[in-house]
Amino acid sequence: MNDNNKRKSFRSRLTQYLKGETTPGVDSDVVREMAKLLEETGLSEIEVERGGVRVRVARERPGAQGAAASTPASVVVATPIAPVAASEPAPKRGTLVTSPMVGTVYLAPQPGAPPFVNVGSEVTDGTVCIIEAMKTMNPVAATVAGRIVEILVRDGQPVEFGEPLMRIE
Repeated sequence: MNDNNKRKSFRSRLTQYLKGETTPGVDSDVVREMAKLLEETGLSEIEVERGGVRVRVARERPGAQGAAASTPASVVVATPIAPVAASEPAPKRGTLVTSPMVGTVYLAPQPGAPPFVNVGSEVTDGTVCIIEAMKTMNPVAATVAGRIVEILVRDGQPVEFGEPLMRIE
């Protein structure tokens, strides 16, 4: 079987696994293929969850010394996922810019143009993105002055009213 057919076969098995079309448990072939995918793509980990079973394949990255050789992939198969404890994560600092309407968010004024803002951009007021609703482009302005620390949406993504778009500190 050539590499293209192997990749398609793996993708179809992974898709079946994610859709719950395979038998319960962990398919060792899927885990092996995920480990190969790590090597091919240079990713440090891949995680898949289905039916309360999470499969995570990860490898250690070279230390800060930047060694060229990577360590072999290690496989971690987690058992059923336990519900999160009552402790809440610490709230993130900053002010959220939220969507004022349902629509599609665009981070640049037109396709191929640079985005209005990037992570690290200083903003005072003015447009940080556009929401298209009913063929009308609606600018979304920064609600506070500060620095963009997180962009929570991707260009062209549908958004709901009140959905967080960006965080400004």
